[in-house]
Amino acid sequence: MTAFWEQSWFWPAIVVIIGLPVTLLVLTELQSSLQRRGNELSKIVGLLRNAVVPLIAILILSVQVTDAVDPEQLTTNRIIATVLGFLVIVFVLNGLNILLFTNARKGSWREKIPSIFVDIGRIVLIALGLALVFRLVWDADVGGVFTALGVGSLVIGLALQSAVGPVIAGLFLLFEQPFRLGDWLDVGGTRGRVIEVNWRSVHIETGDGILITPNSSLAGASFTNLSRTGGAFTVSTEVAFTTDDAPAAVVGLLQRVASSLPQVIPGTTPSAVPKGGPAYEVSFEVRGPSQEGAALATFRMWLWYAARRAGLGLDGDTTDDFVTDERRDAALATISPTLYLTGDDALALAPVVRLERYAAGEVISTVGTVPDAVRFVLAGSVELRVPFEDAELPASRVEAGDYLGQTALTREAMLTTAIARNEVAVLVVPATALDQIVRSTPALARDMGDVIDRRRHEVAAAVTAHVESQRAPARLDR
Repeated sequence: MTAFWEQSWFWPAIVVIIGLPVTLLVLTELQSSLQRRGNELSKIVGLLRNAVVPLIAILILSVQVTDAVDPEQLTTNRIIATVLGFLVIVFVLNGLNILLFTNARKGSWREKIPSIFVDIGRIVLIALGLALVFRLVWDADVGGVFTALGVGSLVIGLALQSAVGPVIAGLFLLFEQPFRLGDWLDVGGTRGRVIEVNWRSVHIETGDGILITPNSSLAGASFTNLSRTGGAFTVSTEVAFTTDDAPAAVVGLLQRVASSLPQVIPGTTPSAVPKGGPAYEVSFEVRGPSQEGAALATFRMWLWYAARRAGLGLDGDTTDDFVTDERRDAALATISPTLYLTGDDALALAPVVRLERYAAGEVISTVGTVPDAVRFVLAGSVELRVPFEDAELPASRVEAGDYLGQTALTREAMLTTAIARNEVAVLVVPATALDQIVRSTPALARDMGDVIDRRRHEVAAAVTAHVESQRAPARLDR
């Protein structure tokens, strides 16, 4: 009598009884480790642990206890093996997808492969895997099937040559990848952003709707990828003034407004040229076509306010209902206590002051410049920023009732840049007029000196707070 450990089922059973728990324990720990690190491979390890390994154990046991002469039992084993083959195919496909594409570095060849080719490769692997499963498990003649599919594909390809040709051209376009999702294209004079690319067409958002362009049309025509212009994109627009406005004044105004836009690339110089009559064209460079819309919107809004301050007739309109004698006199009455003015003094000052308005985001004064006037804030809020290294730090705010440009009397450069937080209205008092008031009012000189000292302390505090915040992470690391 043969000992039980010499039976054919003994060692496979031992492998399942001991190996299965150990393998599941190892895979559980590996999956937990990958989940803690946020690795996508944890899902593949979970599939291996929860489905593939247990099914292998079931198949081993089923084969050992099955009577080889029982056709029903053989069919059961083949069904289990087929399910296992399906799971192995899923395991291999998902593993390859994560290893090759999900974790691909930006700019690598794996990241550049179009999704349509990945899908085709996945279909081929599935077909080969299924053929291998049916050949090994069911002894199916897959060679004849593939031969029939090859001949059928050839016949279908010849019959649909005219229809398949554009699709193939589109696939080659995708493989070449002259554009990506998010790129801006100029297709036949229509500009837009690519929002979807599939095997048949490209969807371009133009602002007036979605332009759906077949891949074959793009492959057989010329188009411009506006997002691959070396980091700079030129924005141009036309504006009109009155013919009475001096061209030099208009050109200077357009260049100043354009150069102050936050979207303009630093170091570039906007250009403005007369086009004849009241028309002018202004051009400036931004970082990509995606900033064109925001840059033009900001430019047009700031230009309206700047033209009114300069007394130029944008779009032929020279009127400004904001600048009136009544509003000027009311503003003088508001600031009179600050300047220690009497009624007669305010009347004498009226001819030399002026009202101005600024749009949200506009620069009222820049750091390093010597102001020629003091601006009293009548409405709105102004933020003072101090440049430090490569950033601008918020130092303080100037609200209605306060003023900026206080160093106009001392002829000192500004330590901060003043930017309107919202629409700001100011009363501009020239430094020459303030000099005369200060000579007869020592209290005003003392007040302005206090404001200058306060602003200096605010600048120093902002810089100190920023430096301390940068040092704090370094101390924590140690």
